Amino acid sequence: MADEDEPPILTAVSSSARQLYQLLRCINFSDKAHVQINDDGLKFSVDEASVMEGSAFLDKSLFTTFTFHAPSSPKHHSQNSDDEDDEDEEEDDLSSTPTFQISLPSLLETLQIFGLTDPNNNRPPWARDNPTSTVFSNNVLGMNNMCRISYDTAGSPLSIILTEATIRTTCNLSTYEAAFSEEIPFNRQSLAFKTIMRGSWLFDAVSELASTSPESLTLVARMSHGKPYFALSSSGDLGSARVEFNNNLTGRSGAPTLPPTNPNTDDPPTQPNLLETFQLSDPDTTLRSTYKFSQIQKAARAMSQATKVSIRADTQGVLSLQFMIEVETGKVSFVDFRFVPLVEDDGEEADETMVDGEGDETMAHSSGQEEDEDEM
Repeated sequence: MADEDEPPILTAVSSSARQLYQLLRCINFSDKAHVQINDDGLKFSVDEASVMEGSAFLDKSLFTTFTFHAPSSPKHHSQNSDDEDDEDEEEDDLSSTPTFQISLPSLLETLQIFGLTDPNNNRPPWARDNPTSTVFSNNVLGMNNMCRISYDTAGSPLSIILTEATIRTTCNLSTYEAAFSEEIPFNRQSLAFKTIMRGSWLFDAVSELASTSPESLTLVARMSHGKPYFALSSSGDLGSARVEFNNNLTGRSGAPTLPPTNPNTDDPPTQPNLLETFQLSDPDTTLRSTYKFSQIQKAARAMSQATKVSIRADTQGVLSLQFMIEVETGKVSFVDFRFVPLVEDDGEEADETMVDGEGDETMAHSSGQEEDEDEM
């Protein structure tokens, strides 16, 4: 009877299921997703052979209503040693954060169930059943695709209730015991490299490199003549390619840009800095790490939707791609990917040293903008 009186662990209501679908689709590369619930929101994580991990955090600010009640753990009083007391405290912390697994494809299909079944979506606006809308229409009031997520007790299904106009659909997704609980270790306090750029630029670079069907992707970063140098190179059976990111390129001759002779005329538009932030723990050395290209490519959807991406690598070579994505409500959410590096051959390292000549000439007049940003 005591369990029946306890409130649900989670009750969250979102005014739009589209924004939840937009974030979760970025990590849709595995069948099962690991879910963690706490006071700040929901975290969905996807793992691939412990060498790649993607996570999307649904902050409670994305929901109009977010209520979380940590499950109560049974208290037992006994005379234990200090070590046993510490273990009990760790178990209590784990029990206060509900964790489980669900089918990610099933969840995505549920969130877009109205989009898949609504025949009006396949018709032009003038051929739809209700072509006109007023100030009291559901789409104008933002009441369409309302989503309610609830999780009653540990082991219970994850209930998704979608409401559109007068239609209400309830889906109960089975939950499973969590298969993994540890994340890929990434030391934020010991970063070897960090840079921030637009997500679309990284997406274009990876798309260009994919044309050669590469097997690996190598990240190269260094300071060349006091200016930042960042490049992505790929290699495979069809050949190799390299994309370089430079700041404020000038003409091929490398001559400095002269001020306009007529101050009354508008200045010509300058090319924006590709690298907003560029940090190396040791500017005198070259950072080089190689990763599996097929794994990096699985983050392409997040790259295409992100406004900015923070590229970080710690001293162990673990790569972190943190994407800042703006949802339709105007709020900002983050999707994070982590990759374990591959073992690099000495031959590949020697090939990358040949980029000094041409690459440094094109960077002769980069702006060298340096910003110490901990967050994007």
